Amino acid sequence: MAKSRKSSKRPDPLAEERGDAILSRQDERTLERIYQLAESIVECAEKDSEPIFAIPARSLGNVSFNEEKRVLQMGAKTTNRELFNLSQAKSFMQTTLVAAGAKRLIEMGKTTSIRGLYYMLKHDIKSTKEPTFHDQGECDPIIEDCEVLLEALREELHLFADKRGDMVGNITIVDSGDEIDCSRMGSGGYAIPSIVEPSVIQFKECKAKFVLHVEKNTVWQRFNEDKFWKKHNCVLTHGNGQPPRGVRRLLNRLHNELGLPIYCLLDNDPWGYYIYSVVKQGSINLAYESERMATPEAKFIGLRSRDFARCGLSEGVKISLSDVDRKRAKQIAEYPWFVHKKDWQREIDDMLTNGFKLEVEALVSRSISYMTEEYVPRLLKEGDFLD
Repeated sequence: MAKSRKSSKRPDPLAEERGDAILSRQDERTLERIYQLAESIVECAEKDSEPIFAIPARSLGNVSFNEEKRVLQMGAKTTNRELFNLSQAKSFMQTTLVAAGAKRLIEMGKTTSIRGLYYMLKHDIKSTKEPTFHDQGECDPIIEDCEVLLEALREELHLFADKRGDMVGNITIVDSGDEIDCSRMGSGGYAIPSIVEPSVIQFKECKAKFVLHVEKNTVWQRFNEDKFWKKHNCVLTHGNGQPPRGVRRLLNRLHNELGLPIYCLLDNDPWGYYIYSVVKQGSINLAYESERMATPEAKFIGLRSRDFARCGLSEGVKISLSDVDRKRAKQIAEYPWFVHKKDWQREIDDMLTNGFKLEVEALVSRSISYMTEEYVPRLLKEGDFLD
């Protein structure tokens, strides 16, 4: 990375597009890193040396578990991207394109989707018929490379992903200047956006005592319709499967800024366990930002392997474990944050011994509102969950 800029004065071909955009401190920091990246290329050109980007490796081999902080962290390994390497020249160019696109968005004070950025940058390279990007799948990994290279989240590059999550409960927020009372959002709830940073979303008032995060929209709808959040004074969220960045970041903020405990109601299968792991410890791709994305204090409230017998469920709700399920469960049991926890080892072993998995919706076989009126209230009262 190049040294800090000697002067911030430089021709700005996008000045007309920028208009009256007001930049946040984070915007200024991200722009500074983009300028440093550009200047590192200029300095190499002036010295007749090859420009090279050293990109932190986003692989399992470069990720470790920080026992003290209880989150995944990225290591120091890097991979070089060289302009004069024939196999890397195009990806080098694509990296500079994405950085330039992010600079343009930040200075305009606008955001776009990762799909929108792809179309912003897609064109045929001058004097050739070669496109800058063949498809979205070629662009997405470059965006992730830029995140780690610039030490900036996708959201800080003014990029957002599709919304996949909702929230309802006793909390009032301010979203881009609009006050939103999440206790008055009807059956649909508040759609959690991709960008939930403090510059976009502020917490105005919160009467809730905890957050219940459920895996799927179908389960969330049952809890919302039964007004669980109102009866038990909580915030109710879902991530429509593995929660996207916006949902994970929001859970992190709700816990760290408001002190709300986070309880997760997920399927009794390896994928439910993995979702909990991502919420709690972080993911490999975002290991460099786990402290902002993960919530190590999150608790797993269910569904448990014991619940088939304990809740008196019918045989019809069983789903036989596949070979893939068994393999994945054994992998999860070896995660550093699970391997020494007897309760989790017993939980995974019980599922493998049972030979079947359960979805949260299986509780509906008892009664339509069994999960909201009996199952979760009992576990909350008894403090019965896995850590």
